[in-house]
Amino acid sequence: MSVAVDGANRHDMKLAEETLENIEAYRPRPTKKKKQNLCLDKAYDFDEIRELAKEFEFTTHIRSRGEEKKEIKKSARKKARRWVVERTHSWLNRFRGLLIRWTKRPDTYIAMLHFACGIITWRSTGLLG
Repeated sequence: MSVAVDGANRHDMKLAEETLENIEAYRPRPTKKKKQNLCLDKAYDFDEIRELAKEFEFTTHIRSRGEEKKEIKKSARKKARRWVVERTHSWLNRFRGLLIRWTKRPDTYIAMLHFACGIITWRSTGLLG
């Protein structure tokens, strides 16, 4: 996982390099049999992103709008994965400090984001009862 913070008026593509550079998890070397995929939506459909993915040794899968829905209608066995991202954003929006950014310093905002992710993870373990 990785986090890159910038203003809401900044295009997602501009933060792709910073996001990929800040990946914290251990990442094994990709091989021909075990490729590492990078699934993106239409907002990342640029040559710079494809070159960046090659630099980081990712195999890109960039979907255009509505393409996933059409493919799912053809085959009932395939399920959409986009809901995982939307669900996570919904959970993060429950934290008012993240929904409306009151802090000016990015390090404080990132700390709040990490804190919220920790709380979400703790709640999902079922330790609350």
